[in-house]
Amino acid sequence: MSAPRLRSRWPVLVFLAPAVLIYTVFSAWPLLDTLRLGLYATDARGVVSFAGLDNFRTILVDAQWSAEFWNAMGNNLKFFGIHMLFQNTIALVLAALLSLNGLKGAGTYRTLIFMPTLLSVVIIGFTWQLILSPLWGVAERLLGVFGLAHLFAPWLGLEESALNTLSMMSVWQFVGIPMMLIYAALIAIPDEIIEAASAEGASAWRIFWEIRLPLILPTLGLVTILTFVANFNAFDLVYAVKGALAGPNYSTDLLGTLFYRTFFGYQSQVGSATMGAAVATVMFLVILCGVGAYTVLVQRRLQRHTF
Repeated sequence: MSAPRLRSRWPVLVFLAPAVLIYTVFSAWPLLDTLRLGLYATDARGVVSFAGLDNFRTILVDAQWSAEFWNAMGNNLKFFGIHMLFQNTIALVLAALLSLNGLKGAGTYRTLIFMPTLLSVVIIGFTWQLILSPLWGVAERLLGVFGLAHLFAPWLGLEESALNTLSMMSVWQFVGIPMMLIYAALIAIPDEIIEAASAEGASAWRIFWEIRLPLILPTLGLVTILTFVANFNAFDLVYAVKGALAGPNYSTDLLGTLFYRTFFGYQSQVGSATMGAAVATVMFLVILCGVGAYTVLVQRRLQRHTF
């Protein structure tokens, strides 16, 4: 590299160096070390030895480990599906309404909807536990106001409803994030396109479905992949509400809580850094495959559609 070119590029290298260093130390290196640690095993005496793919075979095939893993994987898929169905649909509807011209108080509505995302998950979990408590919660009384008290149940304490309830709590807290992303995409659409469609006699409903929605498909794709990554990294809400055992009877167990129990141990379960690293590696591979499938099957088609 010639001296003039080097002199022109050194400011860029100087400004990039801190970010690259921080990313390498706190993200890239721990990830690589986790992948390495997952290939080792620890015996009863604490001796670490190379085990190859044995840990992964144990997680996926062993009767005890595979039951917990596939239960957590199934719960994670359900958790993600509920967020896709409810969170992102509600976010799209809210964003479309808030982007309407002349809507009074739109800024206030956006702030109020987005505010729960700024709260601690511990606060959210504790508050909803109080609301839904069958002893002192207000949920039963609120349903009674509408004559629906008979529908109330201890939803967080039932195996068939605990995960759904936690999912809806998460939807309530984080719906503001996809709403703001979609809202930003909607208001970025040039007014000339909407005005031309209106001049041709198109209704507001037709304008939304045939013009506005296709133009924000890349943003909807981004929201989908962000939802996928966030849901398969979920841990804090389940831990705050149900603890590391993710009760009742592991019905709310996710890959994040399974990793926590495996790595750190919990109650009678002894922690194992090597098995925990193997679970974390499987989580990473699941997320990587999901992102890769989205990029190949969806993102490329969206780019071709855009151009």
